[in-house]
Amino acid sequence: MWMYLGLLAALFLGLHNLCKKHAVRGNEVFPVLLSTVSSGFLVLAMFYIFTIFFPDYARTYGYTFQEISWQTHGFIFIKSAIMASSWILAYQALKHLPITIVTPIRSAGPFFTFIGAIIIYKENPNMYQWVGFFAIIFSVILYSRIGKKEGIHFKRNKWIFAIIGATFLGASSGLYDKFLIQNLYLNPQTLQFWFCLYTMLILLVIVTITWLPYPEKRQAFTFRWSIVAVGVLLQLADYFYFKALQDPHALIMLLSAIKRSQILIAVVIGGLVFKEKNKRKKLVPLVGIMVGVFLILYS
Repeated sequence: MWMYLGLLAALFLGLHNLCKKHAVRGNEVFPVLLSTVSSGFLVLAMFYIFTIFFPDYARTYGYTFQEISWQTHGFIFIKSAIMASSWILAYQALKHLPITIVTPIRSAGPFFTFIGAIIIYKENPNMYQWVGFFAIIFSVILYSRIGKKEGIHFKRNKWIFAIIGATFLGASSGLYDKFLIQNLYLNPQTLQFWFCLYTMLILLVIVTITWLPYPEKRQAFTFRWSIVAVGVLLQLADYFYFKALQDPHALIMLLSAIKRSQILIAVVIGGLVFKEKNKRKKLVPLVGIMVGVFLILYS
């Protein structure tokens, strides 16, 4: 069951990435990021208020919020700091790079998760999993060669380093999620609510320092419908992902790889919507990544 939940998370993540590219295109990154997180938090806050006024109804459908200790709040704040850093780097990179380059590099995230799962959680990969992960990494290298034809030199482009850093931090957060869900026994909605709140506060401080004092930056910001869509779609993806992690049999290395199937939406549909270059050539390494994901699922 947890694999199907992972595929649902991938579906919403793919749609989320498309909306995110639309939201940041020619826009100020920090207020966009704060607005998307705030949009998602408002949805969660409505559910939180609903559980206060209708606790029996919420309990019947298994959607209740836990009371947690200050120590647990501290653990959630650490996740917020990690993901806020990852999102800042990712949004900046997405603003300056094609989505058909950014998304495949992000697809290398399962490789970092894979290594962490072996070292930290002692998850045991088999031959198919090894082959699948290296197929993903090799495909990302092919993307780098295609990127050079679009004037994107991976060794000299700072936004490439930004998206690599975002990928590493995102993978670290994925490993940390398993600890929060399976060791601290947090349910998805409780983790989402406090994680969103703390992330919003972190971003609010950054926006107050780097954006609000500058009138020209404020005028450059354009609010779009896609900003709200990004926040809502992300919360849907996170909910199904955290539900999958609640299963004690769920393997974080496989779940992380399953989520990468979102690239099918981002590369194929995104390439058509944003009319980016070399779409046909990018289908070759895309197939390689999908083969890698298939091998992991097959294993």
